[in-house]
This record gives sequence, structure tokens and C-alpha cells, in this order.
Amino acid sequence: MELPDRLGVRDIGALYASGDASPVEIVRHCLDRIERIDPVINSYLTVTPDTALAQAREAEAEIRTDGPRGPLHGVPYAAKDLLDIKGLPTTVGSPLFADIVAEQDAAAIEALESAGAILLGKTGLHELAYGITSANPHYGPVRNPWDPDRIPGGSSGGSAAALAAGLCAFSLGSDTGGSIRIPAALCGVTGLKPTFGRISRRGAFPLGHSLDTIGPFGLTVEDVALAYRDLCAWDSADPASVKDSAVLPSFGAEPSLQGLAIGVPSDFFFDGLHSDVAAATDSALAILADLGAEIRETPMPDVRLANSLHRLILLAEASSVHRRRVQRQRDAIGEDVRALLEQGLLVSATDYLDAQRARRRFCQGMAVAMEDIDALVLPGIPIPTARIGQLEIPVAGGLENVRLATTRNIRSLNLTGFPVLSVPCGFFGDGMPIGLQIVGPTLGEESILAIGHAYQSATSWHLRAPQPATPEDPTDTP
Repeated sequence: MELPDRLGVRDIGALYASGDASPVEIVRHCLDRIERIDPVINSYLTVTPDTALAQAREAEAEIRTDGPRGPLHGVPYAAKDLLDIKGLPTTVGSPLFADIVAEQDAAAIEALESAGAILLGKTGLHELAYGITSANPHYGPVRNPWDPDRIPGGSSGGSAAALAAGLCAFSLGSDTGGSIRIPAALCGVTGLKPTFGRISRRGAFPLGHSLDTIGPFGLTVEDVALAYRDLCAWDSADPASVKDSAVLPSFGAEPSLQGLAIGVPSDFFFDGLHSDVAAATDSALAILADLGAEIRETPMPDVRLANSLHRLILLAEASSVHRRRVQRQRDAIGEDVRALLEQGLLVSATDYLDAQRARRRFCQGMAVAMEDIDALVLPGIPIPTARIGQLEIPVAGGLENVRLATTRNIRSLNLTGFPVLSVPCGFFGDGMPIGLQIVGPTLGEESILAIGHAYQSATSWHLRAPQPATPEDPTDTP
């Protein structure tokens, strides 16, 4: 049979169950699309076709003989190139690491291998995972499949772009200040930043040790949930690792939000929104209410202060990771990332500790805000998708830095460690996707996945797919 351009986890499982496709056929389909489409999008840094086909043949034999191990068995995925994969370099988007080959797999890769998933390759990212554009000066910019002149978001831009373009069935990213939720929103896919510590970070190159979180991208909430479940396992090698097992909602039941309370902040998150984002968010809240949710106005602690705290904490933690490299190999680091790392070296220990104390107060305030609700629903990226190389963007009659404007509704949530789901909720007038954030309390993934699934059952935004350019397309951006 002729395969659709994009296939998710559940789609592939249904094809295997019906006998209409095999793992080898699915992997070859993805590899063919990578070969044809990725020269424009530039979502992969490394593709592993021989290994992927060998794993596909093995999965095919296992499924034929014993049936699938689970929903991910024989399903191809891509991993952000800050996760160690044995025998491959972990570049972290930097030539500083291009020749350092991993000796063992990261915990997340081990979990997916155990589930029978098939690795297609490693995806591009903002240099050192420290930025939101994925415009990498060393490996070239990752391009948005909806418009190759636009950013895909970052730092996990390659993982989201590859999925949106149909170059894998799900993918892995990391989120320190929005690096899953931003690309998910800008590329029109679903992304989950789990509770801090839910997925082991062993074998993931660090950026901010008190903020880093590994998580999955999928075409649907259900796909994300299935990957998330297999990724969750307690790991003694990660001191932040959480022991609680992952619980998923019942995706087979009739979607209903009856009895759930959803909070909506009264200020900040809705300030300065582009009119298309405001309209899409209002429409999403109306749909959630129609599904039975009670919508409540929810007071929030000082998010503006929290954004400043996040910036200071990440500056210090990232510069701690890279201090010697900044001092000894400064010229090998791209200009934008180098500027951030040099700023971080100026943060005093006193300022860092004061920020962490203030962070605890903000987290206490957020916990209070979540006491009487099951989730918060917030607009994601408040502005239109920036063009590659664009430094400023119009906001509320003025110009604002693209990085700060893009992360304004995003980064404070990393301070809390709360799980956050990003789902597509509409499109700008220029055809670029809009994302919605669904925030749960600590270990509240079950609720936010249920809300996201119910929303997707009532809408079709997540079903829309880009038509990525190919090198033969005369309108393609070189």
C-alpha cells in the first residue's frame, strides 16, 4: 500500500496489526523522505540507515513470531544530539564535541531500545542547547517545515521539525527554558515537558542542572503519552530521578472533562498577545468548557520576577558547565551562545543563591495556585514565528528581542518542575502554527494528557501537515 507522508506511533501500530506494512517498509519510507526532504530542512545531524534497517529486520521477525512488545516496537524515532548513543558522536550542536564518540547509550535511549523502538538518527539543535532558534552557526540552521525561511524553535528544533515533516514517528528533545514546548508550538506538533526528574538525564549533556528535562514529541497526545510511559524509570545514576511510575489516562474512553477544573491566569500570560494567538487561546478554552471542564480565573505569583530568576539561574548554571571552554576555546563557540556564557561568568555566587531562594518562594506560590485546579491552560508563544536571522519582532507597538519575546510565557514554568504539555491550537494568518500550554502540578501528567487528548478529539489542528520543500522546488530557500 502507499504510505501516508506522516505516520505516528498509533498509525504504525495499526499498520503492523493489519499486516498492511512492516517495520522494514516503514523505516525505508522514513529514510526515503529524509533523503528527499531533509537537505532543505536540515533537521538531522546524523542519519543511521544501516543500523535502522538492521533493527527493523529484527523487529519484523520478532513481531511476526511473538507479537509486539508494546506500542513502540518497530516504530522509528529521532533523538536530539545531546543524548549519548553508543558509537556515535554527541555533538551538542558544537564542533567542540564532534569527534567525541559515546561509549554507552543515554538512559532514555536504553529505555526506547528496550521498548523495541528504532533509531533513525540524531537531530540538530541550537548550539550547546542554549537558544530558541536552532540557527546553528556550525551545522547550518534547522528550518521550519511550514516555511523554510522561519525558525523551528529551539533548542530541540531538529526533533520537532523532523517529526512535523514526516521524517520520523516520534522524537526526543530536552527542555531547560522551553526547548520542547517552543519547537512543538512553532512546528505544529505535540510536545511534553514531564515533571522534573520523571525521565532520567543520565547520558544527556547538561545545560542547567536544576532545570534540564528530557521529553518526547509526537503527532498526537496519545503518541506522546506512549513514548513518555516507556521513557519513565527510576535511575539511581540521576540524583533527580523520580520513583513514581507513569500513569496514563484511558485513551479508549469517550473524551470528557466533566469534573475537572482548569485555571486561567488573570494577567501576564495574556498580556501583549498577537491577536491570532489570543483568538486561538479563547477558542481552545471554549472547547474545553464544552467538553465539561470548569474554567476558573486563577491568581498567579509574580511571573515577571520568575522570568528574571530563570534567566539568572540558567546563566550561572550553563556557564558553570562551559567555563573552561569559554576561557580556552572562546573562538570555537558561536557569537550568540558565547555572549550568554560570558554573561553567566559574571553572576556572583550570592546572586545565584538569592535567585534560588526566590525561586522557592515562586514555586510555593505556584503550588498554592494549583491547589484547587487540575491544570492551568496558557497561551504558548505569544508572537508570530520569527524568520531565521531576525533579532527583533514587533510586539504591542514596539520592538522586542526575539528570544525574550518567544520565551516570555514559557521559561518561568521550568522553575517549578511542573509537567507541561504543548498542543497545536490554531494558525496565524500567514499559515504558521500556534501552540497551547497545559500545565499540571508535580506528577500531574495523567491529568494534562487527558485534557490534551480530549481537546485533540474535538479539534483537527494537530492533523494538519506542512508540505515541506525539496531541493528540486524552485521556490526553496538555499
